[in-house]
Amino acid sequence: MDIKEPAIKQDEILILNDQDFCRENLCIVTGCGTGIGRATAIAAAANNLTTFGLDINQIEGEKTCDMVRELGGSMTFLKTDLTRDREIEIAVERAASLGQIKYLVNIAGIQHIDSVENFPMETYDLMQTLMLRAPFYLSQLVIPHMKKSSDPTGVIGNMASVHAHISTKNKPVYNITKFGLRALSQSISAEGEGNIRSFTVSCGFVKTPLALNQVGAQAKQRGITPEQVMTDVMMGKSRVKEMMSPIEVGNLFVFGFSRFSKYLVGGDLLFDGGMVLTY
Repeated sequence: MDIKEPAIKQDEILILNDQDFCRENLCIVTGCGTGIGRATAIAAAANNLTTFGLDINQIEGEKTCDMVRELGGSMTFLKTDLTRDREIEIAVERAASLGQIKYLVNIAGIQHIDSVENFPMETYDLMQTLMLRAPFYLSQLVIPHMKKSSDPTGVIGNMASVHAHISTKNKPVYNITKFGLRALSQSISAEGEGNIRSFTVSCGFVKTPLALNQVGAQAKQRGITPEQVMTDVMMGKSRVKEMMSPIEVGNLFVFGFSRFSKYLVGGDLLFDGGMVLTY
């Protein structure tokens, strides 16, 4: 199925009036090369934040920088393997040299479709490292910078999913990591005493390569057609029969970072078209 990631238009980006949204303050975005990470980097930069993007895909990461500049924003990209601690440390050091680290968005992730009994353990280890350990380590490294900023505050957003609320078959490790990110956000918030906040964003299916590329594997695992995966599996429980666009998710992170979300402390923004809470 040839469903492409939608282009991002200026009038689709949520722009908020917030005195902390300024070039002196920096936002780190992981997985900035495609999908939600790219859209969030663009949205952060459009809100006047100095944006620092991390991705293992250098070509796509630099393309995101070009897109940001076309919209008048400021972004730096650093090719980073988030499964390597030293590369994470270098990334945070570099980010701190460019501005006050006030915001972190953990988005980078992968998917593997398989049952618990057949799941390859090397893939389990990779997904856990990339999607849970790296966000934890990045949070550990940036929190001291947030505490040392001009006002000792900061916000960490984590990309969860409806799979942080419900578990579907053949996605055991994805389910585990997304539930884990909710626990990480709550733990950071419990320790942050209102100054360091953290939250998760939980969406249904979004028009990203991660979602679209799994259609074939889902069809094979379930013994149905790719079209049935889209209509019955992905959108079957949603009251809105259309995938979200990446910028709609990026806008949620902007809102979560802003002064309008001071009570979003360990909470979750569930924007799922009704998949989880309506029957």
